[in-house]
Amino acid sequence: MPTERQPVALFLFAHQDDEFGVFQTIEDCRRQGWRVVCAYLTHGAHGSAERRNQESRRVLARLGVQDDDMLFAGDALAIVDASLPRQLQPAGAWIEQWLATWSADPAAELRLLCAPAWEGGHHDHDALHFLAVQAAAGLGLGRLLRQYALYNAYRCPGPLFRVLSPLAANGPLESTPVPWRARLRHLRLCLCYPSQRITWIGLFPFVLAHALLNGRQALQAATPARLAQRPHPGPLYYENRRFYTWEQLQADMAGYLRNSAPPAG
Repeated sequence: MPTERQPVALFLFAHQDDEFGVFQTIEDCRRQGWRVVCAYLTHGAHGSAERRNQESRRVLARLGVQDDDMLFAGDALAIVDASLPRQLQPAGAWIEQWLATWSADPAAELRLLCAPAWEGGHHDHDALHFLAVQAAAGLGLGRLLRQYALYNAYRCPGPLFRVLSPLAANGPLESTPVPWRARLRHLRLCLCYPSQRITWIGLFPFVLAHALLNGRQALQAATPARLAQRPHPGPLYYENRRFYTWEQLQADMAGYLRNSAPPAG
């Protein structure tokens, strides 16, 4: 007699605290009885790696994720925060193997794969989106892939940015309302990253405004064709902050594709 397969949702995060973009989706999956597995592809620098891991562990545990289902691939691969575009080969290989393992597991039914949006906010986010799209397409899992917005600088002057604001260019929204009690719970969770206090001083007012005025969890599908396009017109946020450039990211992606291509002949 066949054994019932357990539904599984996989979440890819560039950084410890990026889970704030999908708090409701994680809770919805757990409420339905799905197994939720989360993987982080970079680690904190300057001695903050384990501290950041523990902060995310505590937050995910409150959302119902089991400790064994929290994976810190960035630690194992020695990929430091803000360096993911320059580490696409090892990160991409890890993601492909991870997805292939879940796809082939006879006891699991893969239902959802979430990755950061293609939005020009942080270069690590865009790099991870690129890798997720490539891996999902290669394994025939593209239909399961959804992207979640974190922040971007679309139509924002100077150093300003928008938070949890999906780009229309990424396609139709799959939007679900977040109950008021959950919104308040999620806001409290946003205060659980003391190592990232400076970052959250900038983020929290926008997350608060989103909770009060919008209160919806939004996901969008993701396609390989979008990767050929600049995330949005005008300067990207990581360009405004002089962290990275679109041209550098294009070169990184092209190099990954060259190195991943099968030998000619």
